[in-house]
Amino acid sequence: MIAPMTYQTTMSRKPSSRPGISSGISRVFAAAVVNRQFCDMLLQDPSIALQKGYLGETFPLSKEEKDLIVSIQANSLSDLAKQINRTLLDIS
Repeated sequence: MIAPMTYQTTMSRKPSSRPGISSGISRVFAAAVVNRQFCDMLLQDPSIALQKGYLGETFPLSKEEKDLIVSIQANSLSDLAKQINRTLLDIS
């Protein structure tokens, strides 16, 4: 029989949040990762993709975040992520 652990270490640590990455942007990428159709729309016509949302849910994005996503010309989701990340790091 395996003995239960009698000693556990717990660390109280806040999750690291990157400056400039909002939950809205994270949700956009989560939707694009799980749904190829949404991903394609995001890359081809980001304005429409953000307007329509995903599964009836819109994304809580600021005007600046929407403008940033719409302004990027990307060929892949990873390319879009790199460009957004680079831009946000330059801002902060």
